[in-house]
Amino acid sequence: YSAGDVGSRFLIELRNNARIMGMRCPVCNRVYVPARSVCKDCFGQLKEWVEVSDKGTLLTYAIDNVAKPIQPTGTPIIYGIVQLDGADNGFVHMLGGVDAEQIRVGMRVQAVFKPREERTASILDIKHFKPL
Repeated sequence: YSAGDVGSRFLIELRNNARIMGMRCPVCNRVYVPARSVCKDCFGQLKEWVEVSDKGTLLTYAIDNVAKPIQPTGTPIIYGIVQLDGADNGFVHMLGGVDAEQIRVGMRVQAVFKPREERTASILDIKHFKPL
């Protein structure tokens, strides 16, 4: 299925350039990641693409101990909501490179991208976020 024009460009930037792109609202100036076409706060039409940092702050997290095809090893999947530097909303993704006991709300994290040849224009082109 198609992710639409905005979603597709967001995913293509991940794949081709390992860049995280958002969109800025011309009315309220908020930057949204992943990119979207309409501001959720003021309903402004978003057209301006902006690059945000691959670093951010962990706002909250959850630990999932049920094995899944994406994580068949039996180790827990840790999901986090990260506010990337330059963005005004949280971005949901997996955390990695850290034991669950070491995770703290407020910790700084950075995106880890898959190697270029493994990227497929998927949100999973970001392998996970690791602590700084």
